Amino acid sequence: QVQLEESGGGLVQAGGSLRLSCAPSGRTFSSYTMGWFRQAPGKERDFVAAISWNGGSTHYADSVKGRFTISRHSAKNTVYLQMNNLKPEDTAVYYCAARLGGSAYASLGQYDYWGQGTQVTVAS
Repeated sequence: QVQLEESGGGLVQAGGSLRLSCAPSGRTFSSYTMGWFRQAPGKERDFVAAISWNGGSTHYADSVKGRFTISRHSAKNTVYLQMNNLKPEDTAVYYCAARLGGSAYASLGQYDYWGQGTQVTVAS
């Protein structure tokens, strides 16, 4: 069982930046593909970004391309989501997800483990 813990959410003005972190507890995540998803109130959970287990490939939703960057730091056993030029429509609960191996999948169904989420609020 992999437990994921997100951090770094908060309130920011439009145009600002935040960096989310996700760390699995109890084990290293070097063999796991990692993804970020988000869910706004009353909406479905949507894909944001993903990075393959070896960092060799990344994938982004069109809505965040050029503004968000996903990365992983093996020594710190952490995956990051750097979010720049934030917009009010980025407001959502952001979830970290993991699956053993594979590529940078964009589908919720491809992931086996989920964190509890961290709130990101972008004020206009």
